[in-house]
Amino acid sequence: MTQDFEPQDVESASDLCRRLNLPFSNLSILTRALTHRSFVNENPNSVQDNERLEFLGDAVLDFIVGAWAYKRFPEMPEGDLTKVRSVIVRNEQLANFARRISLGNALRLGRGEASSGGNDRDGLLGSAFEALIGALYLDSGLGAVEVFVDPMLNEAEAFILDEIHDPKSRLQEWAQAEKLGTPHYVTVSSAGPDHAKEFEIEVRIQGATYGRGHGPSKHIAARNAAQTALEALGITFK
Repeated sequence: MTQDFEPQDVESASDLCRRLNLPFSNLSILTRALTHRSFVNENPNSVQDNERLEFLGDAVLDFIVGAWAYKRFPEMPEGDLTKVRSVIVRNEQLANFARRISLGNALRLGRGEASSGGNDRDGLLGSAFEALIGALYLDSGLGAVEVFVDPMLNEAEAFILDEIHDPKSRLQEWAQAEKLGTPHYVTVSSAGPDHAKEFEIEVRIQGATYGRGHGPSKHIAARNAAQTALEALGITFK
């Protein structure tokens, strides 16, 4: 009989449960939530992978986040509430939540996935967080999910509001309203080693430079350029 491989230095489901004060009565479902398909492929005698729980957790998070946004921002219009939910449930943000609770330390991965840094990869972490939510919902109900997730949402509120009031979108709305066309973002320079680059980007409208921004990625530098342009134009978010 083939003996299942158990990875070393991986936090157990029971230890994770105690560390995060999770109210699981059935640790097997939590173990399943932490099990990636790469582990199951190498260990056919193990529990199922977490993909079905990921599917369920995605649906639960949609509801929980929607309810949180509705209560947290009572004056916010429906369109902005939709943006808030979209920002929170995208994989990148879910991966950030997973890192906040060090979920990667508890993931059961195959040897190859583990050796390639899978426990810190956005795609895998975001999916594992959804699976954890799905497992918590099945074991303890919607109220337990709210207790677990709401503090993370409250902490992320400032970032979320900044994301939905994206300066690039606001600048584009202004330029189109003024019939000036679409802003263009041009990389002026980049400096530094690959792991610590600094980009400088200009935002131009009809060939004229409206703002300039710096940042560790082109995305951030472009956002800063748009924000600089908005400030120069005297445009603020409502």
